[in-house]
Amino acid sequence: MKSNLTSRLNRIEGQIRGIRKMIDNDTYCDDVLTQIAAVQSALNSVSRILLEGHMKTCVLERIQEGDHEVIDELLTTVHRLMKK
Repeated sequence: MKSNLTSRLNRIEGQIRGIRKMIDNDTYCDDVLTQIAAVQSALNSVSRILLEGHMKTCVLERIQEGDHEVIDELLTTVHRLMKK
C-alpha cells in the first residue's frame, strides 16, 4: 500500500507542477480549474485508500487492545474528510 500511495502522490505532485506552469503561461482559466478538480479527485482517492488501511490495521488493533477511544478519533477523521 505504501508504494501505491507514494506513486499516487508523485503523480499528484506532477499535476500540481503542471498547474503552476499553466498559470505561469496564462492558460485559459477553465482548463486550469479542470486540472485542479483532477488533483482534488486524486487526493480524495489517496485519502480513501489510506482511511481503509487505517481502519483495517491501526483502528482494529487498538479496538482489540481495548482502546475504544479510537472510534471517536475515527469519527472525527471521517467528518473532517466529508467536509471536503
